[in-house]
Amino acid sequence: MASGHTRIYLTGGASAVLEGWRESTIDVDLRFEPDVDALLRELPALKNDLGVNIELASPPDFIPELPGWRDRSPFVFREGNLDVHHFDFYSQALSKIERGFRQDLDDVASMLASGVVEPTRLRELYNEIESELYRYPAVDPAAFRRRVDVALS
Repeated sequence: MASGHTRIYLTGGASAVLEGWRESTIDVDLRFEPDVDALLRELPALKNDLGVNIELASPPDFIPELPGWRDRSPFVFREGNLDVHHFDFYSQALSKIERGFRQDLDDVASMLASGVVEPTRLRELYNEIESELYRYPAVDPAAFRRRVDVALS
């Protein structure tokens, strides 16, 4: 276990299942802050015990960090010196829109329908990161913008 204060951010299917947007997920995507070797060393055993794939992945691996994402990351629970949060839903929504898979777009629709993501604010945040997309060569900025437009229409 971590010796100092650590945050774990849940993202993707883990958030979707906990929020009730879908019944199951094939993997659990996590981000640790700070990266803690002791926790990372526990992941293989945890994967076996739970019978689930665990990935170290979060929206900034795929799109630029959204300003203020940490402040918008909802608290889930605390266990000792470990705080668990959902990764900011706006970041998750934009990352899912950029990927464009059916399940991802269904999750975004659920985020919008439940009100954890507000359409106008999502567009504003997209506009704030658009000039940084060149740092992500796999992202086609024009196609990403079109997908945002479709998701918000």
